[in-house]
Amino acid sequence: FFLAFSLQSTTIKRQAVNNTMRRGGGYSGRSGGRGGGRGDYYKNKYGGGGRGGRGRGGYNVGRGSVANDTDANKSSSDPTAESAPRAYDPNVPRPGGDNGGMHADFINLLRRLDHKQYPAYHDIESSSKGWVNDLEGYTLYIGRAQSDPFAKPTRCRIVVKNETAKFPPLSYQNKVRSVALGDFLNRKFYECCKEMGADVSEGSGQGGGWSGPKGGDIDITKPTQHVIEQSAVTILKNGDVCAQFTVSLPARGRSILGHKAVQIFDQTLPQLVQKTLLYNSLDASAVTRHVLNVEDQEWVRSNLEIRGLVAFIPDGAILPRKSGADDRPMEDDDNQKVVRFHSPDTLRVSFDLPNMGKTLAGIGIRKGITLIVGGGFHGKSTILSALQVGMYNKIPGDGREF
Repeated sequence: FFLAFSLQSTTIKRQAVNNTMRRGGGYSGRSGGRGGGRGDYYKNKYGGGGRGGRGRGGYNVGRGSVANDTDANKSSSDPTAESAPRAYDPNVPRPGGDNGGMHADFINLLRRLDHKQYPAYHDIESSSKGWVNDLEGYTLYIGRAQSDPFAKPTRCRIVVKNETAKFPPLSYQNKVRSVALGDFLNRKFYECCKEMGADVSEGSGQGGGWSGPKGGDIDITKPTQHVIEQSAVTILKNGDVCAQFTVSLPARGRSILGHKAVQIFDQTLPQLVQKTLLYNSLDASAVTRHVLNVEDQEWVRSNLEIRGLVAFIPDGAILPRKSGADDRPMEDDDNQKVVRFHSPDTLRVSFDLPNMGKTLAGIGIRKGITLIVGGGFHGKSTILSALQVGMYNKIPGDGREF
């Protein structure tokens, strides 16, 4: 009885509020001032308005303005009316915010922004035109610049022309090789950021507080032991190299540190491009080994079905990991040596690798039920853990490559 009474009372209150809104009486309160989500509950409750009075077609709850019935009906009946906020896309240029030009113009702009209020960083946005650096051979594109030093870093991307990158066409001639090459460059970019200290923000560890220096760090997706398709570094069909990363635009308090920004975009970033995204700056044999090794892994996996197998583990594989939180392979030390995998003779199969030019032997697990037995700490769970990520290619030296 109490539950029924409470529900009925709530319904009466809600109807009273709706009637008040239709008469233009307004409504205020803590819940009303923040009203208007995207779900059906909030649409039904608040008429489809946005958060905090920014709705499109509803009434502004708690902000002192009310839409009339005509506007509300038009909003709900017009199929072209926007009933929900658009998805946020940092690569879509802001109105009037898609600048661009030469690299020298970009650097001069950063100098002029020195000591201005932080939102002035929006002037450097260039999502489609880009800032062209002819000397280094790349174009820099900047998405929506962050509006606050504590907001998410600004997304940037660099496109290095094929004439500058000069990667051999064989290194990206198919999808597998293209993904492998992009993975290799992503790792180099990430490692170089660490070595140069480019991933350390201004004033890090100094405890400067709100008014102290902050930002200035460059960050890119951290690679794992797996070689999978990602968007951090990709190779386009024409051979151009596209790298996407974030830059936390530097500031002191809410004032722009223009000279620090010049150092990032005029010195640090060109060095990263030179060291990590150009073929002539890399170890050519390491690039080739990485790409061909990944392609051989894919080739073995594609041949399992033909051989009637569901899994394959090569002899000599290092299956145990450093720890439960570290996916790198376990290494030998003074106290113990890592036990490499060895296949039983009755289940051994072999593959002739097309790129590496060698025969790879190991256990072939056939379709059906396979029973793995052994004592405690003999590696049963270790084998199962390795098999459950067997659909992914691994980096050379991981121990689970094939």
